[in-house]
Amino acid sequence: MLDDQAMAQQWLIRVQNKEYGPADIETLREWKTEGRLLPENEARRADSDLWTTAGDIPGLFVVEALAAASSPRLTHSTDSDQAPLPPQIHRSFTEILLETFRIYREGFPQFLGLVLIVAAPSICAQLANSISGASPNVELDFRTFIVAVFGFSMLLLGLAMWPVFVAGIQILTAELSAGREARLFQLLPRILKFWPRVAMLCIFVYGVFFLLTLFGFGIAIMIIAGGSSLFVPFLALALLALQVWMFGRFFINVLFWQQFAVLENAGVVESLNQSRNLARSGRDLPWFQRPLWRGALISSIWFAFVLALHVGAEWHTIQQYFHELTATQDPQVLLQKITESQRAHGFDLLSFSLNVLQRILQPLLGIAFVVLYFDSNSAAGMGSSRRDVDTGA
Repeated sequence: MLDDQAMAQQWLIRVQNKEYGPADIETLREWKTEGRLLPENEARRADSDLWTTAGDIPGLFVVEALAAASSPRLTHSTDSDQAPLPPQIHRSFTEILLETFRIYREGFPQFLGLVLIVAAPSICAQLANSISGASPNVELDFRTFIVAVFGFSMLLLGLAMWPVFVAGIQILTAELSAGREARLFQLLPRILKFWPRVAMLCIFVYGVFFLLTLFGFGIAIMIIAGGSSLFVPFLALALLALQVWMFGRFFINVLFWQQFAVLENAGVVESLNQSRNLARSGRDLPWFQRPLWRGALISSIWFAFVLALHVGAEWHTIQQYFHELTATQDPQVLLQKITESQRAHGFDLLSFSLNVLQRILQPLLGIAFVVLYFDSNSAAGMGSSRRDVDTGA
């Protein structure tokens, strides 16, 4: 009888001085499942002016409270394809970074195992290429052919494992963020179920970024081939501005595609649509609290770190290239000298070590975006269901 009465009632929820609703008990349960509604959030019936908390709403949090009282740690079925969304509050950017490092530290063995799944074939390919290219006079014999085929096969295997890495980061982070014990091999069947969808999205997203990068190289070639024409530099600048605009706009649209594809179990098109909507949400917030700018800052910090690693590893080679560039005027001679220098360089232990360090730390980027996704989704989504929101481009 009490449950029927609660079902018929409409409730208003107040979060950060903003009211959401009216909503019935089923909608409130949906918000709770999605991590948007916490027991301490203010709530009142639509026909009453008395504010209480969501934890006092009959039949909403009572099940979890009873389960928590009877068991010190909840477990969930590993048959579910959708990782749960832990309740989150709106964090500062510093708190997002601290939470990222906390999750990475607690789940380091699992994240390291995930890194090895995708990095081991790539490292084998690099070693094979360094062996085949160590001598300045490489002969096309059977041994060289086998080494080349092995290196190419490892490269393809590494690419095939990348969707596993992407899905694994999402699920492991969600489990650890919710306070549950996460075991990679126990979660691997769930991770593998997302392979087709994530692989398709990887081909699309990274393919578009690759084409936009080629567009930039095409602009550079056009400038070089333009000679002394005055029209070419202006055209190149216009095309460069267009390329930067397209790159930035596409980056915004796909900011959270990994999270929606895995954590929301959304389809390919829906993942892209919801990613775009969430990235452009929070327009009533200060710019530094919006998901877009926080995501851009996280990406910038990571790319600056990667760039520093690569520059540090190749600093001697960069100096040598710069010297050849200033001393040689003939492009063919310059290309030949650079090629000979690469062959003579051989295996570089420092560069290899820094590359391994980058791969070990690479889960930090994915973890940070999952934490940002939880925070942004919780802060931006109280008004309506995520499945129904589509604000357009």
